[in-house]
Amino acid sequence: MRTYTAVIERDSATQFYVGHVPGWPGAHSQAPTLDELHANLREVIALLLADGEPGWQSEFIGTQAIHVE
Repeated sequence: MRTYTAVIERDSATQFYVGHVPGWPGAHSQAPTLDELHANLREVIALLLADGEPGWQSEFIGTQAIHVE
């Protein structure tokens, strides 16, 4: 079993959750619930893996809180 990290945001216009795997073109999806998004991302990743391991275009490092006064 392989594990991939997805970044999740909520689209303010649609209220859908949008997720993508940083650095992996095509590894993205959206859904109205987090459970559905998780299932969609699993399906997308499985389909992409059928074509072989990803050729990463970047490396996800993390997030930072930026405080501005």
